[in-house]
Parts: sequence; C-alpha cells; structure tokens
Amino acid sequence: MPALYVMIPAALLIVAIAIYIFFWAVDSGQYDDLDGPAHSILFDDQDPNHTAAVDEASRQSGKPDDKAPPHA
Repeated sequence: MPALYVMIPAALLIVAIAIYIFFWAVDSGQYDDLDGPAHSILFDDQDPNHTAAVDEASRQSGKPDDKAPPHA
C-alpha cells in the first residue's frame, strides 16, 4: 500500500510532462508541414519539376508562394 503513495504521483507527473511536451511540439510547429519532408526525399532539389510541384502544393494548401520549402 505505501508504494501507491509514490507510484500514483509519479505516474501523474509523467503524464503531465508528456502532455506538456505534446503541446510544446504543436505550438512550435512540429506538425505544420506533414507532406513536405516525405516528398523531399523522393525528388532531387535541383530538378525543375520538383520546384514546380512544391509551388503547386503550396498553392493548394493556401501557403504563400514566396516561402521556401522546409528542407531548403
């Protein structure tokens, strides 16, 4: 029984830390562009077709065209 007095607060502390890290990741923009990194490994950066695809994707998602891709 005395172990519960230690384990329950420890579990609550771990959950609180996990929630804090999750909200920190969301606020810092970790989940803003989920498609960019996946597509960047498939195409060469110097390929003009790749830059055209990045521009098209940014127009579809509503992002401004003058922003560089996240991997550049």
